[in-house]
Amino acid sequence: MTMAIAVENVPLTADAQGVIRVANTRVTLDTVMAAFLEGCTPEEIGEQYPSLPLPEIYLAIGYYLKHRDEVNAYLAERQRQAEENRQAVEQRFNPVGIRQRLLARRNRDV
Repeated sequence: MTMAIAVENVPLTADAQGVIRVANTRVTLDTVMAAFLEGCTPEEIGEQYPSLPLPEIYLAIGYYLKHRDEVNAYLAERQRQAEENRQAVEQRFNPVGIRQRLLARRNRDV
Protein backbone atom coordinates (compact mmCIF):
# COMPACT_ATOMS: atom_id res chain seq x y z
CA MET A 1 0.00 0.00 0.00
CA THR A 2 1.34 3.42 -0.93
CA MET A 3 0.55 6.44 1.19
CA ALA A 4 0.28 9.83 -0.45
CA ILE A 5 2.40 12.39 1.36
CA ALA A 6 0.95 15.88 1.34
CA VAL A 7 2.81 19.09 1.99
CA GLU A 8 1.18 21.06 4.79
CA ASN A 9 1.23 24.85 4.75
CA VAL A 10 2.26 26.53 7.96
CA PRO A 11 -0.87 28.19 9.42
CA LEU A 12 0.83 31.51 10.18
CA THR A 13 -0.16 34.88 8.75
CA ALA A 14 1.10 38.39 9.46
CA ASP A 15 -1.46 41.16 9.85
CA ALA A 16 -1.03 44.77 8.69
CA GLN A 17 1.04 45.61 11.81
CA GLY A 18 3.32 42.59 11.32
CA VAL A 19 1.82 40.59 14.17
CA ILE A 20 1.86 36.87 13.34
CA ARG A 21 -1.39 35.04 14.02
CA VAL A 22 -2.11 31.32 13.99
CA ALA A 23 -4.71 29.56 11.81
CA ASN A 24 -6.57 32.70 10.69
CA THR A 25 -7.56 33.45 14.28
CA ARG A 26 -6.84 36.38 16.56
CA VAL A 27 -4.46 34.21 18.61
CA THR A 28 -0.89 35.39 18.16
CA LEU A 29 2.19 33.27 17.65
CA ASP A 30 3.55 35.00 20.78
CA THR A 31 0.71 33.54 22.83
CA VAL A 32 1.09 30.01 21.52
CA MET A 33 4.87 30.03 21.91
CA ALA A 34 4.68 31.48 25.44
CA ALA A 35 2.38 28.63 26.49
CA PHE A 36 4.54 26.03 24.75
CA LEU A 37 7.76 27.37 26.25
CA GLU A 38 6.13 27.36 29.70
CA GLY A 39 5.56 23.63 29.26
CA CYS A 40 2.00 23.42 27.95
CA THR A 41 1.20 20.58 25.59
CA PRO A 42 -0.52 21.33 22.29
CA GLU A 43 -3.70 19.86 23.78
CA GLU A 44 -3.52 22.23 26.76
CA ILE A 45 -2.97 25.16 24.40
CA GLY A 46 -6.03 24.03 22.45
CA GLU A 47 -8.06 23.99 25.66
CA GLN A 48 -6.94 27.54 26.45
CA TYR A 49 -7.71 28.74 22.91
CA PRO A 50 -10.63 26.74 21.51
CA SER A 51 -10.59 28.74 18.26
CA LEU A 52 -7.25 27.09 17.40
CA PRO A 53 -7.55 23.69 15.72
CA LEU A 54 -5.16 21.16 17.27
CA PRO A 55 -3.40 20.30 13.97
CA GLU A 56 -2.58 23.99 13.44
CA ILE A 57 -1.12 24.23 16.95
CA TYR A 58 1.16 21.31 16.15
CA LEU A 59 2.17 22.89 12.83
CA ALA A 60 2.95 26.23 14.54
CA ILE A 61 5.08 24.47 17.17
CA GLY A 62 6.79 22.46 14.44
CA TYR A 63 7.58 25.67 12.60
CA TYR A 64 9.10 27.08 15.78
CA LEU A 65 11.22 23.97 16.30
CA LYS A 66 12.56 24.19 12.73
CA HIS A 67 13.11 27.98 12.81
CA ARG A 68 14.01 28.73 16.43
CA ASP A 69 16.44 31.55 15.71
CA GLU A 70 14.01 33.48 13.48
CA VAL A 71 11.03 32.93 15.77
CA ASN A 72 13.04 33.81 18.89
CA ALA A 73 14.21 37.02 17.20
CA TYR A 74 10.59 37.85 16.31
CA LEU A 75 9.45 37.12 19.88
CA ALA A 76 12.25 39.25 21.33
CA GLU A 77 11.28 42.16 19.07
CA ARG A 78 7.63 41.82 20.08
CA GLN A 79 8.68 41.81 23.74
CA ARG A 80 10.76 44.95 23.17
CA GLN A 81 7.78 46.65 21.51
CA ALA A 82 5.48 45.63 24.36
CA GLU A 83 7.88 47.09 26.92
CA GLU A 84 8.17 50.29 24.91
CA ASN A 85 4.36 50.56 24.74
CA ARG A 86 4.04 49.88 28.48
CA GLN A 87 6.51 52.65 29.28
CA ALA A 88 4.69 55.09 26.99
CA VAL A 89 1.35 54.33 28.65
CA GLU A 90 2.83 54.65 32.13
CA GLN A 91 4.25 58.04 31.20
CA ARG A 92 0.80 59.24 30.15
CA PHE A 93 -1.12 57.51 32.95
CA ASN A 94 0.73 57.11 36.23
CA PRO A 95 -0.02 53.59 37.56
CA VAL A 96 0.92 54.47 41.14
CA GLY A 97 -2.22 54.72 43.24
CA ILE A 98 -4.55 53.73 40.38
CA ARG A 99 -6.61 51.41 42.58
CA GLN A 100 -7.23 54.13 45.14
CA ARG A 101 -8.16 56.66 42.42
CA LEU A 102 -10.60 54.24 40.81
CA LEU A 103 -12.20 53.32 44.13
CA ALA A 104 -12.52 57.01 45.02
CA ARG A 105 -14.13 57.74 41.66
CA ARG A 106 -16.55 54.81 42.07
CA ASN A 107 -17.52 55.92 45.61
CA ARG A 108 -17.99 59.49 44.39
CA ASP A 109 -20.34 58.35 41.61
CA VAL A 110 -22.48 56.15 43.89
